[in-house]
Amino acid sequence: MIERSKAEMEEILSNQKKAYIKEGEVSAATRIDRIDRAIDILANNGPKLCEAIAADFGHRSLEQSKLTDIDASIGPLKDAKKHLRGWMKPERRKTMFPLGIFGARARVQYQPLGVVGCISPWNFPVQLTFAPLAGVFAAGNRTMIKPSEFTPATSELMLELLHAAYDIDEVAVIPGGPAVGEAFSSLPFDHLLFTGATSIAKHVMRAASENLVPVTLELGGKSPVVVGKSADVELTASNVMTGKTMNAGQICLAPDYLFIHEDSTDNFIEAAKKSVAKMYPDLKDNPDYTSMVNERHYDRVTSYIEDAKARGAEVIELNPADENFDQQQHNKIPPTLIIDPSDEMEVMKNEIFGPVLPVKRYKHLDETLDYINAHPRPLGLYYFGQDSNEENKVLTHTTSGGVTVNDVIMHIAQEDLPFGGVGPSGMGSYHGHDGFKNFSHAKAVYTQSKTVSKLAAAMRPPYKKTS
Repeated sequence: MIERSKAEMEEILSNQKKAYIKEGEVSAATRIDRIDRAIDILANNGPKLCEAIAADFGHRSLEQSKLTDIDASIGPLKDAKKHLRGWMKPERRKTMFPLGIFGARARVQYQPLGVVGCISPWNFPVQLTFAPLAGVFAAGNRTMIKPSEFTPATSELMLELLHAAYDIDEVAVIPGGPAVGEAFSSLPFDHLLFTGATSIAKHVMRAASENLVPVTLELGGKSPVVVGKSADVELTASNVMTGKTMNAGQICLAPDYLFIHEDSTDNFIEAAKKSVAKMYPDLKDNPDYTSMVNERHYDRVTSYIEDAKARGAEVIELNPADENFDQQQHNKIPPTLIIDPSDEMEVMKNEIFGPVLPVKRYKHLDETLDYINAHPRPLGLYYFGQDSNEENKVLTHTTSGGVTVNDVIMHIAQEDLPFGGVGPSGMGSYHGHDGFKNFSHAKAVYTQSKTVSKLAAAMRPPYKKTS
C-alpha cells in the first residue's frame, strides 16, 4: 500500500470540506444513501472481509468475525437509517418567561459538523471502522478513515471497497503506519474519533489540540468483575469465560480481573474449567479459538504469565486437551487464571488484552470497591449477583464508562445506550441517537417576536429619560 504524505491528506481534507459546504443542507435521502452503501459493502463482501481478518491474525474464527465485525456493523447502520429522520427534527426548547407568551420561540437544530476523522484499531478492524459510520453518516458528515497497520490485509480490502462505493470527497481511507497516524491526528478535522490504547490517545489528543479539534476517545483499561455472594457461580463462570476467550481476550471491554468471595473461589475455578472445556474441547487447531494478532502481543501476554509465576502466584492453565503450545503454527495462548495476584505483578499493572484472567479473593464487598476506586476509571464494570442492594452499592460507589449486570461486554451491543469511557478510559460517547448527537453541532436558534421587540423598546437606552 502506498502511504500518503501529510500534504496529500491535507488536500483530501480541504476538498471534503469544500464539497460539504457546496452541498449545503444534507438531506435525509443523502444520509440514507451513504448508510445503504456501507450496508451493501458488508452484505456483499462479508466472507472476503472475514478471510482478510483471519489472514491478519494468523488465525481467527470466521464465524466469530461474521458476528462481531460484519453483523455488529450492519446492525448499527440499519438502526441509524431507521431513526435518522426523527433525530434530524429540531428540538423545541422553552424560552425565558414571559417571552414565549408573546410569541418568541427557541429550538435546537442539529447540523453536520463537516468532516470527521476516524482512527480505527486492529482488534475488530471492520466493526470499529463501519459501526461509527452509522453516527457519522446519520449526522450528515463526510469522513477520512485511518485503519490499523496491524491488520494490513483488512485495511487494504476496506480501502478498495470503500473507494469503489464512495467518491473520495465523501469517504477517504488513509492506510499507513505510525508516521501516517501522527500526521493524520494533526489534521484540522471538524471532529476526531480515536479508538485504541490510552497511551496512544495522549499523543492523538495532543496533536488534535493544535487545531482545537474536538475528540471522542474510545480507550480501554482494566475492566473489573465483582461477583457477589448471591451470584450463580456456574452462570457467572460461563459468561465471564465466554467474554474472556472471545477474540482471545483482545477486546477493550474484556473482563480484566475478577473479585470473588473467598468461599466461592474454588467453585468458580472449577466452573471456569468446565466452561472452557465445553466451548473449546481442544485449542491448538480449533477453528473457533483465535490467536494473538502478532508475535509482539503474544510475547507481551506470555510475559505477564511468566512474571506472575516468578512472583509466586498460582497459575492455572485451562487447557482441556492438555496440548503443548511450545510448537504451534499460530500465536495462541490457552485461557489462563492467575489466582490472588499482587499489585506488583505486570498482569495487574497493565490492560491484559489477552486470554488471561486474574482472580482475587475478598472477604467483604467494600474491599472490592476500595480497590476499584484506587485505580483508573475503567471502560466497563461487571456485577454478578441477585442482591439488589448490593448491586446498587456497586453501581453508585464506582465510576466506569458503562456496566453490564450478570454478564460481560453486552452493554456495548445496545444501540440505544451510549458507549464511551470516563477519564483514562475515554471521553465522549456514541452509538444510536447519542452517536448522531456526538457527530452533530447542536445549534441554538432563538426567534424573536414583533411583540417582544416592541416591549423591549422600553428597556433600551437612554435609561435616564429627560423631561
